Amino acid sequence: MKTYFLISLIPYFWYVIYKARKSMHMLQQNWYNDGNRYFKWILDNITRVFITYDLLFIFFVLFKYVKFNASVIIFSIFYIIVYFLYKSKIKKEQSKKPLVITARIKRLYVTMLILYLIGILPMFFLFNENSVYGYYTYIGLIAYLNPFIVMVANIINKPVEKLVYLHYKRQAKTKLYSMKDIKKIGITGSYGKTSTKNFLNDILSVKYNSFATPKSFNTMYGLINAINNYMDKFSEVFVAEMGAFYRGEIKEKANFIKPKYGILTTIGTAHLESFGSRENIQKAKFELIDSLPDDGVAVLNMDDPYQTSYKIKSKCKVIWVSTKDKKADVYAENIKLSGKGTEFTCVFKKSKAKYTFETKLLGNANVYNVLQAIAMSYELGLTFEQIAIGVRRIKPIEHRLELKKMGNIYIIDDAYNSNPVGSKMAVDVLKMMDGKKIIVTPGMIELGEEQYNLNYEFGRQIASSADEVILVGKEQTKPIYDGLKKEKYNEKNIHILNDVKEAFPLMKKLSGKETYVLLENDLPDIFNE
Repeated sequence: MKTYFLISLIPYFWYVIYKARKSMHMLQQNWYNDGNRYFKWILDNITRVFITYDLLFIFFVLFKYVKFNASVIIFSIFYIIVYFLYKSKIKKEQSKKPLVITARIKRLYVTMLILYLIGILPMFFLFNENSVYGYYTYIGLIAYLNPFIVMVANIINKPVEKLVYLHYKRQAKTKLYSMKDIKKIGITGSYGKTSTKNFLNDILSVKYNSFATPKSFNTMYGLINAINNYMDKFSEVFVAEMGAFYRGEIKEKANFIKPKYGILTTIGTAHLESFGSRENIQKAKFELIDSLPDDGVAVLNMDDPYQTSYKIKSKCKVIWVSTKDKKADVYAENIKLSGKGTEFTCVFKKSKAKYTFETKLLGNANVYNVLQAIAMSYELGLTFEQIAIGVRRIKPIEHRLELKKMGNIYIIDDAYNSNPVGSKMAVDVLKMMDGKKIIVTPGMIELGEEQYNLNYEFGRQIASSADEVILVGKEQTKPIYDGLKKEKYNEKNIHILNDVKEAFPLMKKLSGKETYVLLENDLPDIFNE
């Protein structure tokens, strides 16, 4: 009897291992529950997490009235069917960023399976045929509660992960500190970090062997990974992007990298929910500038009131940039924005030098990003001619106002992490284009108490710029819908979907002879409705 009971668990574990992929995928996207993000995701998605096929395990209690052999067969067939149903459902789901099977995920799988075995093995050793209905009900329950089992496994693994983290951190520190002459630049801000980092790296590469953290590697794990696995020992400049969700994170990164140079792009409302207030965001972003040595250099944005109002603790040199105020050390004038690119004249106040730069980048916010990169490059000894070569070389960053062609449709891909400043700029870019204009968006997230109002204003901005609006997610886009209605936008031109995949055939159907489609934001899988 024991043998049959054990064999019946094969399809069960097959299902549990597959179901755990979803739980671990969400755990990974929620920074391994840092700040209880994964737990909050579970609470915010009660229906998605708990209305599942395996909820029918509750009927296993009826095995009390069924013969043992029949119970074994029904249990096995149940989990075979549930496995295929669940697999079919997951395949249909939109997955923008799949689960990455890292060493950490593998360790998590091992711990999770040990937890399941600890819960099941006593039944095998103390097996009683008359209690099989109770065994199967309990076993079904712990499969059903898999999201919590994965969370417990993550907690158990924390001491091990801490040791692994410290090992690789020491390795990265040894490598970085052995490069005595390397110029280290930190970049942070609510918006524009990745763009400014890449623009600066492109310009500096004209003169130096410059290395920038790849993609959006802006966490401590990302910085450590970049140094250990990507950075060349011959690098002359290291440009490190530094992101944060909480106070103290940027200080930790700055203490680790020890940059002499720093750029602060813009301070806004990104991650307002986790920071709690704009003041906390301001203090968090200035942790980079406050950590610079007295002989260091900071490039700041004079058009950002959250930067001009802050009292800097470091005695470092400060270079102010602006597109509006000629009191700035470096400012842009004669800015010409078009659907083909941007041109502006850069004025260096101290030397009274002027130089005109051209780039294929779209949008006014990119002028700030390029301007800060130019100011830092000039400080690091590049000539105007070298900087101009670098600026012309700059390519649009993937998913950040990246222009692509698809038949008769031009896609303005601004799908990465939308924010109030960036979304307005993206809509302005769409407005400049000739032809029919369509916007596809799920709205903006993680804006705390201001989320409704900011998305409402976004809807009002869209109203004067787009001929057709495709909203992804009925609930989360309601503020945008309300904003559109406030501006008396034609309801017939508002299309509401629950999956962005449905937007592509729809926008083809709505397109004209020449059509521009703005993809504004592409939420992680954790925000799917």
